[in-house]
Amino acid sequence: MRTWILTLGVLFCGDVLAKSWNGIEPGVTRRDEVIKRFGDPSRALTADNKEVLAYLGVKAIKGTTQAQFRLDPKSGVVDRIDVFPAPVIDKETIEASYGPACGSGASGNAPLPCFTKKLRDDFQTYFLYARVGLAVFFNEDGKTVQSFSFQAPRAALEGDAR
Repeated sequence: MRTWILTLGVLFCGDVLAKSWNGIEPGVTRRDEVIKRFGDPSRALTADNKEVLAYLGVKAIKGTTQAQFRLDPKSGVVDRIDVFPAPVIDKETIEASYGPACGSGASGNAPLPCFTKKLRDDFQTYFLYARVGLAVFFNEDGKTVQSFSFQAPRAALEGDAR
């Protein structure tokens, strides 16, 4: 299990702030840099007036079943990354990798951020690490990760986690 946690740390914690993923940083990285790094996407489509580069199937990025990069239509810059992990990841692993609940007393002066537990309109539970722009969505069991959403911290603070 410890090996999986270390692997996940490398795979999902692009930097100390955990707002980038695999070298792609929301609000900074441009469309052409995504394609240069991962190749042509499996699909390029438009959703909510934003281009989405989707990598799935044979083009899925290592450690994922799917990764989606949403692009700002004006600048061509990534504004959100949605990652659907291949391995089963549980809440304990998330807290160990990204930080505990805010106000739990465990964070103290620790370098890791803390999360606020949220509930979407469809009753899906997620952890919002607003300070770093990360939302972790859980499956219906409420214990295992369905997906990660990486955004610029400002967007996450405004509640645009999904």
